[in-house]
Amino acid sequence: MSAPSPRLVVVGENVMDLLPTAHGPDVLRAVPGGGPANTAVAAARLGTPTRLLARIGADGFGARIRDRLLGEGLDPSGLVAADEPSALAVATVGRDGSARYDFRMDDAADWRWRPGELPESLDSRVRAVHAASLALFREPGSARIEAMLRREHGRDEVTVTLDPNIRPDGVGDPDEARALALRHAAQAHLVKASDEDLAFLCPDLPPLRAARAIATLGPALVVVTLGAKGAVALTHTREVEVRAPRVRVADTVGAGDAFMGALLHWLDRAGRLGRGPRARLAALGQDSLRELLTFATAAAACTVTREGADSPTADELAAVLEEADAVDTRG
Repeated sequence: MSAPSPRLVVVGENVMDLLPTAHGPDVLRAVPGGGPANTAVAAARLGTPTRLLARIGADGFGARIRDRLLGEGLDPSGLVAADEPSALAVATVGRDGSARYDFRMDDAADWRWRPGELPESLDSRVRAVHAASLALFREPGSARIEAMLRREHGRDEVTVTLDPNIRPDGVGDPDEARALALRHAAQAHLVKASDEDLAFLCPDLPPLRAARAIATLGPALVVVTLGAKGAVALTHTREVEVRAPRVRVADTVGAGDAFMGALLHWLDRAGRLGRGPRARLAALGQDSLRELLTFATAAAACTVTREGADSPTADELAAVLEEADAVDTRG
C-alpha cells in the first residue's frame, strides 16, 4: 500500500546527535535527530502525511537516518542520496535537562543542495511547507531553500512556516545570520520562535516585543515558546498565552521540534493551512489559539519526559491532554 499523499512538506537537515549516557561523559550514544527531521517525524506520528526534503549522508549514520525516516512513515520521495557525510552534534545536557550542542558539520551533506534536487513545484495536495534551523543559514543550500520559500509564498497556495531555531555556533556571522532570518520571516505566513531565538534576532527587545516586531514583517501568526513557562501566540489583533504542563524533565532534546510538529498538525486538522494562508491564520480566534497552544505545549511536555527527540504519538498526546483536563477540573 502506498503512503498517503503528503499534506506537509518539511525542508532541512538531519543531524546525528551524540548524546551522553549513564556510563559517563566519555560514553555517547548516537541517535538520529536534527530540528527539521524531528518536526517532520512529530507531525507524522500525530497523523499528518509528511514529506521531508533532505540530503542523506553517504555513511553508516546516513543509513540509520534513512531507516528512521522511513520507519516513521515519511514520504521517501524527498530524500536525496548524497555523496557527503552526515552532520554530527555532540550534546551536553545540564542538570535542568537543557541541551547544548557542539556541531561537526562543515562538510556535511545536508546543506549542499544542487540544482534540480529541490522540487520545482509542490503537489497540489500539499497544504504547508516548513523550513527550519541550520539548513536556512548554511550555503550553498540556504540560497536554494530561500528561493523555494519565496516562490511558495508568492503563489499563495500553501502556508509557509518557519522555525529559525538559531544555533549561534552553527549559523556563521551573527549579523548576516540575523539579517537572513528576518528576511525569511518576511516570507513566512507563520513564524515559531523560542525566547532564545528572539534574543538573537532582536537583542534589544524582550521576547513579546520582539515577537510583535517580527509580526510587523508580514507573518499572520507568530508563536513564541517560553520553555517551562509555556507559549504565546500573536496575530495582528489577538494575543494568547498558555502555561506549560508541569512534568519531570529528562532532557529538552527535540521539545521545540515536537511543539512545531504538533502546531502544524493541529492547524492542518482545523483547516487552517493551504490556499489563502494569511486569511486562514488571521481568522483564528482566542479560543482556537488557546487550543492550538495547549495542544502544542502538551506535545513538548511529553517529549521532555523522555530522553532524546522522542515526540508523542496521537494516542500518547491524547492521554496527556486528558490528564491535563482532569487536573484543571480538580482545580
